[in-house]
Amino acid sequence: MPSLSLRINLDPEGRIGPGKIALLEEISASGSISAAARAMDMSYKRAWDLVDDLNRLFGKPLVSARTGGKSGGGAALTPLGLSVVTRFRAIENAAVAAASHQLKALQAEIEAG
Repeated sequence: MPSLSLRINLDPEGRIGPGKIALLEEISASGSISAAARAMDMSYKRAWDLVDDLNRLFGKPLVSARTGGKSGGGAALTPLGLSVVTRFRAIENAAVAAASHQLKALQAEIEAG
């Protein structure tokens, strides 16, 4: 079945898409940027750069990070981060629902060959 992938352009250079949202979801689930990076098979630096891009893009942190040490580090989504993930998934679900009929029609054309 054909699928729909969503990217949202927020300004000329800033955008969010499935990869950044998945990273935020992994950070939320694991409580760690490094664990999220490992789960997504990316370097910690790449994950941190994406988080930093998102924080700058929205003008406020989407992720709050605590440095390591004796008490350990960690990361969590801020209320804004949770809101961005929720809104993206809602927009994505609405787009898929709106396109469902056309996606099925494309699949039928593929199968009719």
